[in-house]
Formats: sequence, C-alpha cells, structure tokens
Amino acid sequence: MQLIRSRSNKLGPKYHRHHHCFLLNRQIRTIHIRTSVSASASASIATAIAIATGTSRWSSSSTTPLHRHHQRHQLSSMPYIEHDPTNTHTFKNHLVKSKRILALCGAGLSASSGLATFRGAGGLWRTHDAMSLATPQAFVKDPSLVWQFYSARRQAAFSAKPNAAHLALAALSVKHKDFITVTQNVDGLSPRAGHPPEQLYPVHGSLSTIKCTSIFCSYTEHNNFKMALTPALAPSRTPTDLDAQPPTIPLIELPYCPKCGIGMMRPGVVWFNETLPNDLLESIDDWIDQGPIDLCLVIGTTGQVWPAAGYIEICRGKGAKVAVINMEIDDNPHLGGVKSAEWLFKGDCAQILPDILQPIIGSMDEVRELLGDTDKFPPTTFSGGPVTDLDNNNDATGGTGEGTGYY
Repeated sequence: MQLIRSRSNKLGPKYHRHHHCFLLNRQIRTIHIRTSVSASASASIATAIAIATGTSRWSSSSTTPLHRHHQRHQLSSMPYIEHDPTNTHTFKNHLVKSKRILALCGAGLSASSGLATFRGAGGLWRTHDAMSLATPQAFVKDPSLVWQFYSARRQAAFSAKPNAAHLALAALSVKHKDFITVTQNVDGLSPRAGHPPEQLYPVHGSLSTIKCTSIFCSYTEHNNFKMALTPALAPSRTPTDLDAQPPTIPLIELPYCPKCGIGMMRPGVVWFNETLPNDLLESIDDWIDQGPIDLCLVIGTTGQVWPAAGYIEICRGKGAKVAVINMEIDDNPHLGGVKSAEWLFKGDCAQILPDILQPIIGSMDEVRELLGDTDKFPPTTFSGGPVTDLDNNNDATGGTGEGTGYY
C-alpha cells in the first residue's frame, strides 16, 4: 500500500485525526485507499508515521507495534468479554439510552437475501479469485472477464430482495436521526429497503452505478438496474456448464459511454487500490466529530478491508460499546476486527437485528407499515459528460471526488 497526496497540498480546515494510519503529519492530507494490508507493509507505514509524528508505540524488545489495528491480521485470541455476550436484555437497555449510533455493515447483512459473500462467489466463478478481478489492473488486462463477473453480480443483486435486517436498519434510521450506517456492500439492497440516503454511506460504491473510463469524460449513471447492459452480457449468454470458462467477448460488444462514444463504461464500485469517495469520508468524519458515540454495531463483516474497518476502533475511542452480529463468530476469531466487544450475537442478521432493535423499531409489522414499499427501485439519474460539455468552472470529475482516468 502507498500513501498518496490529495490534489491539494493545502491543510484542510480539519485535522483528520480519526484516520491517523493514513497521515504522516498535519501538513499532508492523504486519500483513503481500499486495501488489504500485509503485515510487512503495515509495519513500514507504522514506522514512518511514528517517526513523523512522534507517536511511536513500540515495545523496547521488538520491532512489532503494540497497536497494529491498521493491518489485516488474525488476533491470537478471542475478544475480551466482561459479561454474558449474548445477553439481549443488557444490549436493549443500552440501545434505548444511546443517543449516537454507528453501524458498520458487510456482506453478511445480505446473506438472507440469497447473495453470496464477495469472496464466496459461486457458480461459473467458483474457480476465480474474486479479489484479483476487483482491481483496475484486471480491467485493463481483460475487460471482458471483469465485465462478465460484475454483470453476474449485478444480475444476482437486482434479482434479490431486501431482507428483515435491511428493513430493521432502515427503520432504525427513520426513528433515530443520529444513527448512521457505513456499508461496504455494493448490492443496493439498503436503499431499496427504504434506508434514508442521508444516513447511509456506501463507501465501496454501488453495482447500479456505471461510469465512463475516459479521462476526458465524467459521465455517470446512477440507479441503472438493467439486467444486461449489452446483449453480450445477457444472462442467456452465460455458459450453463459450471466447468466451462467465461467466453471472451469482443471489446465492441461491451458497454460504451453514450455521451462521449469513446470511453468504455465500468462498474461504479471502488476496486482494491482505488481511492474511496472523499465526500462520503468527509461526511462520516463530520458526524464522528459532533460528539461521543454510544454504540457501534458491527454487522456481517470480517473487518479485513481498510479504511472502513477502522471505524470500529474509532467508535471505541469515542466511548462506544460494541456489538458484533455475525454468522461466523466461531470460525473467525478476530470477529470483524474488534479487539473487545460487549455483545456477540451469532446467527443470521435477518433474525437477530429485528429482535435486538425491537425496543426502538417495534415489531416487523410496524416496520413494514413505517417503511411502506420495502423494495423500491429508484429512478435512473445521470451526471457529467465530455469535458467540452461542462461549464468552465467544473472539473472532469463532476465534483464527486473520484478520478475518471482510463482503467
């Protein structure tokens, strides 16, 4: 992983102390990168930060940092627990007293909707490493293969329906205006469940967003729910033989920008080694800065992808108690990246969340009445276009904080 300067070297109005693993000092503001950090890379980064900031926390007999929550790693033991971690009574008592709540969500939230986790993609893709396909380099090398992979993911996500866990979180957002959800999911099920958009932060983008890759064009489509963007990507073209390899689709048959006619379209998700949308991160930081945090919900995530996973310890530092809701607690000793937790609820998020959030959201019948239509497909919207079509005062990114370079 590398540290990258932002487009401006000016010190912003706020020092981003929360994401200190990406800061060298108060004069350099960095862009967050979606990454899975190796132990050696993390140690090098930690050393540089310690030297630059004078905040070294190293033991005298080892070069290993005492607090290594900036890297992907397995903890040697289960989190420390002070009391019965499955006690829903103590959780509910704390929930009703909580004024400010943050939820960090991963793929386990959508498991009951029939969607496989990102690393568990099955069918035709069971022999492919999903993480190796989710990179700009993979798109440059084989756009046909990457587009077929993401087309299959789009079709699965758009065929699925929001489950009770999505509805419970949406209802909590409606009932509790100082509750935000930071989701790593790109399936779009939370918005379709009626989750208020101003309280939902999809930091890894969305499968329903597609954007032009031309450096001269910033055209983007939001809420594009077409099952096939071109005839070549139609479900009927997918091989039925699970042992077969995806076919090679000619480049001309892949999606191209309808505005500039030159750039190939790409999925509007944040790939590994790409910057996360700065506007969302700024908004999350602003919310965090507003005061103490009472509760952090870690829902269906392994906590292996930074910087999203860092919010758990950020909340802990702001005074929050932590509750982990995960199907794989026994199989995943680091429990979503949490070093300590007050509550551990093992099981299906769609069954657990409606129960533990009931003191605020009420019964599921009340939730459905509150939310109304709980499977909305928002209308498609468009933004940007060729640079020549933009006002002279606008840049090629359309103000989104995301680059549009050709991948």
